[in-house]
Amino acid sequence: MAAVRGNWMDATSHVEGEVRELIRRRSLDPVREPAHIRQLVDDVVADYEERALTSDLPPVVDRDATARSVYDAVAGFGPLQRHLDDPTVEEIWINEPGRVFVARHGRSELTTVILTHDQVQDLVERMLKSSGRRVDLSTPFVDAMLPDGSRLHVVIPDVTRVHWSVNIRKFVLSASSLDELVALGTITPHAALFLEAAVISGLNVIVAGGTQAGKTTLLNCLGSAIPARERVISVEEVFELRLRAPDWVAMQTRQANLEGTGEIRLRRLIKEALRMRPDRILVGEVRQEEALDLLIALNSGLPGMCSLHANSAREAVTKLCTLPLLAGENVTHAFVVPTVASSVDIVVHLAKEADGRRRVTEIVALPGRAEGDIVEVAQIFQTHGSMLLRADGYPPHPERFLRAGYDLAALLAAPGHERGYPHPHQNQQQPYQQNPYPHHPQIAVER
Repeated sequence: MAAVRGNWMDATSHVEGEVRELIRRRSLDPVREPAHIRQLVDDVVADYEERALTSDLPPVVDRDATARSVYDAVAGFGPLQRHLDDPTVEEIWINEPGRVFVARHGRSELTTVILTHDQVQDLVERMLKSSGRRVDLSTPFVDAMLPDGSRLHVVIPDVTRVHWSVNIRKFVLSASSLDELVALGTITPHAALFLEAAVISGLNVIVAGGTQAGKTTLLNCLGSAIPARERVISVEEVFELRLRAPDWVAMQTRQANLEGTGEIRLRRLIKEALRMRPDRILVGEVRQEEALDLLIALNSGLPGMCSLHANSAREAVTKLCTLPLLAGENVTHAFVVPTVASSVDIVVHLAKEADGRRRVTEIVALPGRAEGDIVEVAQIFQTHGSMLLRADGYPPHPERFLRAGYDLAALLAAPGHERGYPHPHQNQQQPYQQNPYPHHPQIAVER
């Protein structure tokens, strides 16, 4: 078996060398001409097999495996390519050349891939080539996007101890709409209908959760509920959102060049987005002082959504009250706290469970009131046991739901499981005991 494997590797090495030489002679671009390269590999393998019959060249044991290996080496990312092509793999990371891991369904696995130090550096260089970004001693971190939309993050020594640390987070779009999230069990139909109505009504929504909890996927699904007539501007550190809006402009940040100039940060992109006649703004994730610019944009009457790392909806609100303070000493709690209370309407929190499944664990509303440094929140949906159930809270701005054609009381009335979940546009009459908005009697549903 070892001898057979050795012959296969020898034959693969021969074929790869011939393919690389032909690519160089013909000035082909493997990235832009993948079909041409694939045909070239097939032709070289066929020619090599004929020559191996009448010479001392090592034979090709498995033609398909040899062609795939050579193609991955010259047009893909070598031994990692099969994991990039595997739809069940969510993330790939390299701790050291001999320890390559993947994540499937939220769980990590050690692979059989063994690289060399030079192979890791070569792979990173090829991955960064299409992004125009770099990693070196002066810039030991880099975030970039691969051609297939996967997100690459690299850290090199002496920030890491010895080896290069490489993470490739594949954007596995398991759902593109709230209905698909319902089918996956991430959210209940009742909560999905409410979130859809909140987005259509123009409420500001924050999606919170831990790493790999599904924040970007939920943000994409919420974006699919934005009315088609609206112009959407999205800003991100690296392109990850994939909206289906017909009028959509996406922007991403940029690193400084070799001279240390030309950097474009998220704060700048949010400000520029406001000059582009947006009807809706989406921020991929707020991590630092750009939270201040987001709050200012939301406080100006522009509906928006963003994601945020947090362990709960309450902690997400607290974090939004803290991050803007990083923008400067002149930004104080006295300004930030009431701005958060009046600008943020809905916070949705997700969590990844032990079995790898993602679930919405709570949906809270900010009624717009604050006492001291504490922003008041109201639970709209909360988890009881393993079920997301209707709580007793109500969202702000009932008049926006009314203008969008939603009967808020009927929308939030907890439906019976045996009857299913009514769609808000069906105008079904649902009894309730008290109008939660006495100043808006028109949204009450009569018995």
